[in-house]
Amino acid sequence: MSIEQDLRALVISVVCQVAPDVDPAAIDPDAALAEQLDIDSMDFLNIVVEINARTGIEIPERDYPKLSTLNDAVGYLSRAQAHVAGTGA
Repeated sequence: MSIEQDLRALVISVVCQVAPDVDPAAIDPDAALAEQLDIDSMDFLNIVVEINARTGIEIPERDYPKLSTLNDAVGYLSRAQAHVAGTGA
């Protein structure tokens, strides 16, 4: 599996943990997660917190909109992971 595939699986896993009634196969990767999952801001925050807990990637509040879709989240996390790896941190 590629890093992007791993991150996609992780995000889907977290989404399904926060919104257990969601069919992972039905998630549109380019649609806003909050709208298609019918989740509120607290649920979205729980998704961000759990992603942080599982990856160790700090996600500042100003970057939350950059995780609005599945593809956006995977891209953001991939870039953040590459940045951390590139700095040796």
